[in-house]
Amino acid sequence: MSTAFTPASPATAAQSASQSAWTRDDWTGYADRLLAGAMAWASPGKARITPPGAEGGYGHDIDGLEGFARTFLLAGFRIAGERGQGVDELISFFSEGIRTGVDPEAADRWVRLEEHPQAKVEAASLALILDLTRPWIWDSLDELTQQRVVDYFAPAVGDDTYPRTNWLWFRLVVQTFLRSVGGPWSPEDVTADLALHDSFVRADGWLSDGEERSYDHYVGWALHIYPVLWARMRGADELAGDRLAGDVAALDRFLQDAVHLIGGDGSPLLQGRSLIYRFAAAAPFWVGALAEVPSVSLGALRHAAEKVVTHFDERGVPDERGLLTMGWHGEWRQLAQAYSGPASPYWASKGLLGVLLPADHPVWAAEAEPLPVEQGDFVRTIAAPGWVVTGTSRDGIVRIANHGTDHAKPNTLVGDSPLYARLAYSSATSPLLDDLAWHEPLEQSVALVDGTGTATHRAAMELLSTSEDGAAGVAASTWLAHTLQPALQQQRHGSGLDGDASVIARLTVVSVVRGAEEVRLARVTDTEAGVDAADWRLRWGGWPVTSRQDAQVTSALRGLTAGTTARTVTRTDASPLGASTRVPILDAPVEPDTWVAAHLTLAGADHTPSSTTGVELTEERAAITWSDGAHSAVDLTNYRLS
Repeated sequence: MSTAFTPASPATAAQSASQSAWTRDDWTGYADRLLAGAMAWASPGKARITPPGAEGGYGHDIDGLEGFARTFLLAGFRIAGERGQGVDELISFFSEGIRTGVDPEAADRWVRLEEHPQAKVEAASLALILDLTRPWIWDSLDELTQQRVVDYFAPAVGDDTYPRTNWLWFRLVVQTFLRSVGGPWSPEDVTADLALHDSFVRADGWLSDGEERSYDHYVGWALHIYPVLWARMRGADELAGDRLAGDVAALDRFLQDAVHLIGGDGSPLLQGRSLIYRFAAAAPFWVGALAEVPSVSLGALRHAAEKVVTHFDERGVPDERGLLTMGWHGEWRQLAQAYSGPASPYWASKGLLGVLLPADHPVWAAEAEPLPVEQGDFVRTIAAPGWVVTGTSRDGIVRIANHGTDHAKPNTLVGDSPLYARLAYSSATSPLLDDLAWHEPLEQSVALVDGTGTATHRAAMELLSTSEDGAAGVAASTWLAHTLQPALQQQRHGSGLDGDASVIARLTVVSVVRGAEEVRLARVTDTEAGVDAADWRLRWGGWPVTSRQDAQVTSALRGLTAGTTARTVTRTDASPLGASTRVPILDAPVEPDTWVAAHLTLAGADHTPSSTTGVELTEERAAITWSDGAHSAVDLTNYRLS
C-alpha cells in the first residue's frame, strides 16, 4: 500500500491533525501496556527486570538493572502525572524493587556504580524518579533503605571517569539528589559538569554529544531534556543560578528545527546510534511543553510527539507480549550497539514523558497543529550539523543532505560510520547496517574504488557551506578520500572503525536539493603521489530501498555527465526495514579536476523520476534545470580548494 500523501492546505492539515489526536487516556494506556509487559519479567525481589532476549554485552546483571531503571522512568512519570492517585500498584512494585536493589545481601541486588560503569547511567534514572516521586516512594522508604540508597549513589561524587559526553548529566542528577537528602556531593563536580555541557553548545540551540561531530537524537532525548528535568529537582535552583532561561531558549530554538525532522508518517530520521530507543525521539517535544517554550505551540509539540509514538504503535510496537524488542518496527538485533541488552530499548520511556503532565495541564486541551511536512513542501538549513532538510507533503518524506556530521573529530582519518557519515538520510530509508557497511561505504556515498572493490571513506570531512533560497538548498563538504585497514580491536559505540588510513585524493561534493530531487556534484583533486587515477573509478550510491518498501517509495539515480554506467547492488539482512535492500549505483572513470554530476530521487511510489532534470557545468558554475522547469545556479568557485 502506498504511503503517498496528497498536498494539503494548512487548514486541512490542521483539521486532520485534530481528528487523529490521542487523548491523555490513550497516552497513559500505552504507557501502562509497556509497564505491564516489562514488569512481568521482574526478579523475585523486583529489583531487576530482564525481558527475554539475547544477553547484552555487559552481562545479565546489568541487563536486569537497566530493565528496572528504565521502566522506573516510565512508572515515575505515571505516578507523578496522577499525583500519586490510583497508581498504588506501581508505587508498591517499584518501592519493593528499590529496597531489594540496595540490599547488599539480596540475590537480585543492583550492580553498584563502582562495579560497572553502566550502573552510572542507570543511577541517573533512579535518582531522577526518586526525586520526582518523593512524596509517594522516597518518603515512605524505611531509614535503612534510604541510607543504602545514599550509599549506592555516593561513588558518583568525585568520580572523574564519566565519559565527557551526555554522561555528565548522570553524575549531576545523582549528586543533586544526594544533596537534597543530606548525602555527599561535590560543588566542584557540579560546576565542572555544567561547564562541560556548555562546551557542547553549537549554533541555533544545537549541541554536540561530546567533542566529536555527534549530531543525532541524543541532542533531543538527552542533552536537551536533562537540563529542564534537572532544574525541577529539589535544590537544583540553588545550583543552577540563572542558567535555566538560557537552557530553555536553546531548547526552544532546537525544537523549531526538530519538528522539521519528522516524516509525515511519524517516522524519525533513521540516523545516529541507539535507534532501538525508537520513540524516545518524542522526548524533546514533551520537554518543550514542560518548559513552556515560546516559539512552538503546545498543540504542535503534542502532535509531533504523538506522530512519533503512533508511528511505532501502528507498526506493532510493543510486540504481542507488550515488550520492546531490540529493533525498529520488529526485532532486528543488528540495530543495537554491542553493549545493548534486552531491556536497553526501554529508554524509549522518555518519549512518553507527556504522561507526567496532569490531566489539567493545558497541553491536553490545545488544538493539534500539523507537522511542517504535513503543511507543505519545505527546504531548511541547519547549520550546526551541516544539514539541508527537504520535506515533501505529497509523500510525507523528510530527507537531509549531510555535510557536517560524522561522529568523528576534525582532521582525523577513520572509517565512515553508516549511522553518521553518509551523504544523506531520510525518514523513509535506513542506511545499510550489516558488517560490510562499516567497512565499505555504499549507499548515499561518493567514493573512489580500486580494482579490488576497496572503497574510500569520507570521515572526517570539512563542512564548506549550507544555504537555501526558499526553493532549493545547497550543502557542500570536502575530505581526504582514504582507504582503511581496520584495527583488530574496535570500540563499537557508533563511531566509524579505527585503523590505518591511506589517502588517495581529495573529494569535494556539493548537494543541491529541491523537493524529492538532488543534483549531486563531485570533483576529484590532489591525487596522492604514486596514485594512478586510471586504477580507480568514481562510484555513486543512491537511496537504499528494502523489499518491504517497494510499494511505498521510489529511489532513482541517473548520471548527468558522460561516461557513467548504472547498476544495482542488493544486500540481504542489512536493514531493519526489510530482508533485502537494493541500492542504485553509478560508476564513472576518474577525471581529476573536473566536476561531474548525478541526479538522485527519493519519493513516494506514485512518483515518476524525472528524465529532464539536467545540469550545465563549467569550472565556475553549475546551472541546473529541474523537472518542473525551475532553475538553480551554484557558484563552484566557492569550493575550489586547489
